[in-house]
Amino acid sequence: MASDPKVHLFDEVAKHDKTKDCWLIISGKVYDVTPFMDDHPGGDEVLLSATGKDATNDFEDVGHSDSAREMMEQYCIGEIDTATVPLRRTYIPPQQTPYNPDKTPEFVIKILQFLVPLLILGLAFAVRYYTKEK
Repeated sequence: MASDPKVHLFDEVAKHDKTKDCWLIISGKVYDVTPFMDDHPGGDEVLLSATGKDATNDFEDVGHSDSAREMMEQYCIGEIDTATVPLRRTYIPPQQTPYNPDKTPEFVIKILQFLVPLLILGLAFAVRYYTKEK
């Protein structure tokens, strides 16, 4: 890395969120981990899930080894402008249709499991009653 590191804006870093173009923000530095995607022990999904945000907590929670921390330096491409990093990303849950338990196939099966034995029992009593000798 050069002695005068480039300062990246958060919006610029957030655009790099693909397998073939992946940048991460860890401890105020920006890392282009694209060449490391196939080699990461946790798989590329782990790295992709850390894009578009400050991944420092994700990185520290895993407990990376000293050799992993040394390896990071070769991927460092600059620093992040901390003023452009949002404090917290708000989670917006996906829109879902309301769940109606009465319309599920499981509900129909439960009703049948209750009604079929009652029908058989009723049929058995009817057969017994009408075939009984008087």
